Amino acid sequence: MIVQRPAVTAALTAAVLVLAAGCSSGGQDGTDHRESPAGRRSPSKSPTGGPGAQPPPTKGSAKVTRTLTTDLASPWGLAALPGGDLLVSSRDEGTITRVDATTGEKTELGAVPGVSPGGEGGLMGLALSPSYASDHMVYAYFTTESDNRVARLLYDEKKPPGEQLGAPDTVFKGIPKGMIHNGGRIAFGPDKMLYAGAGETGDTELAQDEKSLGGKILRLTPDGEPAPGNPFEGSPVYSLGHRNVQGLAWDEQKRLWASEFGQDTWDELNEIKAGGNYGWPEAEGKGGEKGFRDPVAQWKTSEASPSGIAYAEGSIWLAGLRGERLWRVPVRGVTGEREPQSFLKGEHGRLRTVLSAGGDKLWLVTSETDSRGTPKKGDDKILEVEVE
Repeated sequence: MIVQRPAVTAALTAAVLVLAAGCSSGGQDGTDHRESPAGRRSPSKSPTGGPGAQPPPTKGSAKVTRTLTTDLASPWGLAALPGGDLLVSSRDEGTITRVDATTGEKTELGAVPGVSPGGEGGLMGLALSPSYASDHMVYAYFTTESDNRVARLLYDEKKPPGEQLGAPDTVFKGIPKGMIHNGGRIAFGPDKMLYAGAGETGDTELAQDEKSLGGKILRLTPDGEPAPGNPFEGSPVYSLGHRNVQGLAWDEQKRLWASEFGQDTWDELNEIKAGGNYGWPEAEGKGGEKGFRDPVAQWKTSEASPSGIAYAEGSIWLAGLRGERLWRVPVRGVTGEREPQSFLKGEHGRLRTVLSAGGDKLWLVTSETDSRGTPKKGDDKILEVEVE
């Protein structure tokens, strides 16, 4: 059943977007083996890229130029403020912290009421309102005792640290929750609509159920209504057949990309089309099955487990959890096969989130755990990475 906030509608002119999806996850022990520490991938045959587009180099590069900050606890979501400073969420502590982009100094803004951490759930994705300059609203995706939901909070910089976050205003609720596969990434697209990756909670049947919010990419107005132009009338569902989407990014052609945790075989990078069915649980990886969209690139689950993704310098960059590396997939101007390329293998442990810092720079967030998969308290950092 779809449950959403009563309408607070404003007239919004929306251009229907294209593209993005993917995410890989779990073992059979109730944990997400993508969410635990190391695969191999097949070459990528991308159907994208327009005439005249200048493709990026076949072989790129990625170099860590500095460690911005350390001693973070279970960092998950990341959003850049207009001046360049960062907001980072703590999945397990339910707090949002501001990080100075120059000095790395951390200031805790406050806790988000109603967050109920557990398993892979908690306070996850962050996104700034398209009208942040005037409304100062921060959107957050988080797990409660009953569901996953999206709320917006007023960020008042004039108040003392610890009191700067207003009460959550729930704009969308009723997304299924579980100990695993809660999705959690949110982002505003070029059309100023809010996109959310929702996992299937380990109940694989939800992914193919058009009436369920589980195993989907959702497209909403900023007020939480189904966005104009969605493929299923009156529904927030934008694409289906997903296992656990934790990465969303757009390129300069306004194409949407998403990372997908596979189960035991293939992790995926998908180009998302409105109404597209990405196959789970009937298909995992490239199969050419009728009615399903194949991924643009795929990896063995031991080599990727991609969570966050970002677009920079003509390529999609994927942060690998179990794979403990940063993957690059060229997409701009690509008409034939391009081999995904990996960087930083094993150098910084598990990688959770990657965000464009403008130009050839990325912010990269680590996600260390102990041997049981429990986050190591205060052991994570944000790195600045120069890429080509």
